Amino acid sequence: MLEHQLGMPLFTRIGKKIYLSEAGYILRSHALNAFHELDQARVAIEELRGMKRGRLRIGCAGNHLLLPAITAFYRRYPEIELSVQELATEEVKEGLLTNRVDLGIVYLPLEHKQQESIELFEDELQLAVTAGHPLAAADVVPLVELQAHPIAMLQPKFLVRQFFDRYCENAGFQAKPILELSTLESLLQVAMSGVGAAILPRSYLQTVNQPAISKICLKDPAPTRKIGLVYRKTSYLSAAMKTFITQMMVR
Repeated sequence: MLEHQLGMPLFTRIGKKIYLSEAGYILRSHALNAFHELDQARVAIEELRGMKRGRLRIGCAGNHLLLPAITAFYRRYPEIELSVQELATEEVKEGLLTNRVDLGIVYLPLEHKQQESIELFEDELQLAVTAGHPLAAADVVPLVELQAHPIAMLQPKFLVRQFFDRYCENAGFQAKPILELSTLESLLQVAMSGVGAAILPRSYLQTVNQPAISKICLKDPAPTRKIGLVYRKTSYLSAAMKTFITQMMVR
């Protein structure tokens, strides 16, 4: 038994529930690192075969950020399995550490000693409203004016929501959305319905072709944030990963 070999309990039992002990957490961390190293060896060996097999798993704060790069990647490596998950930034970071994600596209800065980041571009949050909305004719709206209108936003678990909340606090008010949703598509639907305005990234709104939607810049201040690639520092950068990173950087 592993606990007997180590001389310490790996689990703490409280009533009917079982939790990892401190020793259990240490063992889990080292085990995850071991699995990561084995996976990196697999990637390196597959590359010797000329990239005829393999996979690339990507966690992304918004799939709209990936579409051009995905197309270019598939044309070059059609045999590589490409898996894209839409995840919050914290979920991407956790996925990298637990070997469930190879690359992430997240909001920066990212401060983690085991992860490396590459800045891609700067994005900003904008207001999306339907044609009949009181602000539809405006090109730019002061941030504080949002207090007077119903707005829909991402849920607080998303980093983009967290930094927008800080922008509002710095402008002297607290954002109080009427709806909190988990996808950009659902926020756009709220704006199109006329129920309220939606706070959405400019990078996403650039992909939206809806004549009935007005896209309005915010100011005083303009809520901007950098977006970048992130990967585990100990990752083996395969040809597939390098190609995908290059495609993202030339957007």
